[in-house]
Amino acid sequence: MTGLGGLFHPDFAIRPYWWDETPPVDERNPVPAVVDVAIVGSGYCGLAAGLELARKGLKVAVLDSGRIGEGASTRNGGMVSGGLKVPEAMRAKLGEERFSHMVRDSVASFTHFESFLKREGFDVQYERCGRFTGAHSPGAYLRQERQATNLVGEMGLTVRMVPKARQREEIGSDFYHGGMVVEESGGINPGRYHRALREAYKAAGGTLHGFAKVDKIEQRAGQFALATSRGNLRADQVFVATNGYSGEVMPYLRKRIIPITSFVIATEEISPALVRELNPNKRMLVDTKRILYWYRLTPDHRRIIFGGRASFRDVNERESARSLHQFMCGIWPQVQDTRITHAWKGNVAFTFDHLPHMGVHAGVHYAGGCQGAGVSMATYLGYQTAMKMLDPQRAPCGFDSLPFPSNPLYYGNPWFLPIVGNYYRVLDRMEQRTGW
Repeated sequence: MTGLGGLFHPDFAIRPYWWDETPPVDERNPVPAVVDVAIVGSGYCGLAAGLELARKGLKVAVLDSGRIGEGASTRNGGMVSGGLKVPEAMRAKLGEERFSHMVRDSVASFTHFESFLKREGFDVQYERCGRFTGAHSPGAYLRQERQATNLVGEMGLTVRMVPKARQREEIGSDFYHGGMVVEESGGINPGRYHRALREAYKAAGGTLHGFAKVDKIEQRAGQFALATSRGNLRADQVFVATNGYSGEVMPYLRKRIIPITSFVIATEEISPALVRELNPNKRMLVDTKRILYWYRLTPDHRRIIFGGRASFRDVNERESARSLHQFMCGIWPQVQDTRITHAWKGNVAFTFDHLPHMGVHAGVHYAGGCQGAGVSMATYLGYQTAMKMLDPQRAPCGFDSLPFPSNPLYYGNPWFLPIVGNYYRVLDRMEQRTGW
């Protein structure tokens, strides 16, 4: 129980907080017979590609199995990363030149995103506020110090370490053992961003087709034939941008992208004084655990958005909300009487090599696997895919045509997550107890 009123606010809703203002739209436009480009998936990646292609005069149709924007693009936390962590093991595997190319494009995804918002004039409540990553153990803090050197030297980011003695300058909590601030990070309202991107795409002449599940893609006589639940169409080019919601339409992608459920809650409004205590610099917040927490203030700085892996089973939102609230209070005991107004979940797309990928398979373009950094990275991969479709000779993106590993025991259902997840959770707890 939370106070006398219980854990859940009287207006508690099982839906993303962002949908109060910008819900997904029910666009059931007739499926056209012929287009230049068919895009499967109406998230940031698909719409970013569609916008560029439509502005070049191509006839573009974006297809989705449900409402437009109902997937992760309006279910995420709106945290914008300043650069994806490229696994160090990839340096030896791919070579220094290719590794450096990926690092540069990782940072470029953030700069492209900021430039894109400014150029388009999108009202998405964007704020470059920086990110604080709390170290879950003293050993994790030491590892962060080594990581900071690479973030500054290789990625050119603005980074500083915050020792535990000064931690409350960044977060009103003693849960962590210091942490790291990266200034090149920010936050948006993801619902507003999707709406702005969607409207820009439509203004450029693109069309949206919800509840048009693509069941099959076949290549015929130099074109592609797509069978959907609301009719068939032909396209010169196809881009599959389904990411964490990839189904059977592209088995190649389904065997390589791992959908992991992320659970999220939003709280009722809290006082300005408590906001200043909890998050004095209004940062995006995350930690170093393998089973990490991520959290932030809403763009109006009145509520907390808190997310994480509440369970490795498919639990309902009320059950996951109880776990997330407990996690949140472990960091901030000050909020134990704060009630939950919203709870939801959505799929985050991971890959076996922990890298985003874009490329072409059997003539079909694809992109995905943003590793939880999808706001900027999905936008960037969509843009890069559009540029490649317009000019195949264009210099490739660092994430283009990488070796894309699968697993012979994986067919799209991540059956191993409870095993791996619980193992990681044990490691996190051991490190917290031992200090390493």
